[in-house]
Amino acid sequence: MGYGLGIFLLALGLILALAVTDSISGVDLTMVGWILAAVGLLAVVLTAISTNRARRSTAVTTHADGTQTVAQRRDEAPPAI
Repeated sequence: MGYGLGIFLLALGLILALAVTDSISGVDLTMVGWILAAVGLLAVVLTAISTNRARRSTAVTTHADGTQTVAQRRDEAPPAI
């Protein structure tokens, strides 16, 4: 799951919620659209959070005298497709 799937679901959901006026018996297309839009937005946010966490790392070094050194490093992640 990545940005592409999230944006696709968001766009499809907004089209169904705002632009489609047809109806299917027993199915509220507007509500289905809003649900898909919410899931798409959630997918984009979760992808952004997980990508940001994957790029950050912390190393703690404990020295012989008991002191600790904390080093934070940001790794370059490959571009998301």
